[in-house]
Amino acid sequence: MRLREPLRFVGRIVGASVRRIANRWYVAVQVDVPEDKARRERTSDGVVGVDFGIKAAATLSSGETVLAPKPLKGNLRRLRIRSRRHSRKEKGSKNRVQSAQNLASLHARITNVRRDFWHKLTSKLCRENQAVVIEDLNVQGMMQNDKLSRAIADVGMSEGRRQLEYKANLYGTRLVIADRWYPSSKLCSACGQKKETLSLNEREWECAHCHSRHDRDGNAAINLRNLAMQESSS
Repeated sequence: MRLREPLRFVGRIVGASVRRIANRWYVAVQVDVPEDKARRERTSDGVVGVDFGIKAAATLSSGETVLAPKPLKGNLRRLRIRSRRHSRKEKGSKNRVQSAQNLASLHARITNVRRDFWHKLTSKLCRENQAVVIEDLNVQGMMQNDKLSRAIADVGMSEGRRQLEYKANLYGTRLVIADRWYPSSKLCSACGQKKETLSLNEREWECAHCHSRHDRDGNAAINLRNLAMQESSS
């Protein structure tokens, strides 16, 4: 079959895979591209710490907060209605087949909105920075919390890390992953003093040593950035 659009990359075509998602067909073409052609140029050489979260998908050390679209939350009512309608259709009927396609299309839309959000954010982070610092979050462990599991899944933190890992190579950006036990939220970004206890409900806190007030997520992002700066100087 002939493609209706030209390939974006110049190189030797080594294969292709075709798959169907909901009621649409997709083809992925693998192209062997020279390394100098595959590398993308950065527009700036900053260093940024990124704190992933639920309320804000990402809080940057620059003070910027990026809210997640949360497509599942926005389409949950519609998803429940379509699921109920589908379960009531007679098995083997054409109406059930059509209902299954409608339900699959909604699931695909939710996934595409979430993936598009992370593609735009991770490309921006890698394009504008020479180093990006994130935490090694235990997302599977966080999903064990019944009250937060749906919200965590709706944000899609694992997808954000997956995209950062391969885009960092494309842009020549250094991706630093802080240890899972690094106390980014508990350290005072002004004086380095550690707060021993910090509950999840505490979104702001004051350092007992220097009396600096911190936003929990913003402080964590600054500490992550400082971690990369310390590694560069050592």
